[in-house]
Amino acid sequence: MNSSAFINWETFKTQLQQNPNQILQFEYAAGKWVDPSYHITEIKQAPIVSVDCGGVMNSWTEIIVQLWEPRETEEGRAMQASKAMSIVDSVEKKLPLNPNAIVKIEFGNSQFDTRQMYPGNFTVSGQDLIVNLTPDYTQCKAINRGGSCGTTSDGEECCAPVAKAEPVKLEMVNLAADGPVCKPGGGCC
Repeated sequence: MNSSAFINWETFKTQLQQNPNQILQFEYAAGKWVDPSYHITEIKQAPIVSVDCGGVMNSWTEIIVQLWEPRETEEGRAMQASKAMSIVDSVEKKLPLNPNAIVKIEFGNSQFDTRQMYPGNFTVSGQDLIVNLTPDYTQCKAINRGGSCGTTSDGEECCAPVAKAEPVKLEMVNLAADGPVCKPGGGCC
């Protein structure tokens, strides 16, 4: 997993700690914002172990912060970064979170299917600490590390097109013609 472009848990927490009085806002698409009265409903730590198409084992840890919008906006309930940190502190008392884990924000509402997104830029604007979210995506780890998607025993890539096989020709050979013939009752069988 190429994790160098992702924000880790330590960096995410540091942003919250450095901006305790800012209102924590999430922009999940251009001009689309999580309602300011959202709740942080849970923080999950997920160790991932996988084997990619090139046969290489990979492992990493993700920390998923789940956001929930109430059906009706709760006036005056916008969450300050300090409140988010109090939730983080409460979680970390029971579950030590890996500081190097990749952070994802899980969110959805009636107009946006629930998905996990990466926190991108953190921007301070007035009283807000804005976290721009970017979509998660699939990747081919084998190709990303300069390899192929595995190989066959002949050294061909498993994702390469299948070559057309040549038809097999069978030749009938009479093996008994050059030597003694075994006949019923002849004692050779």
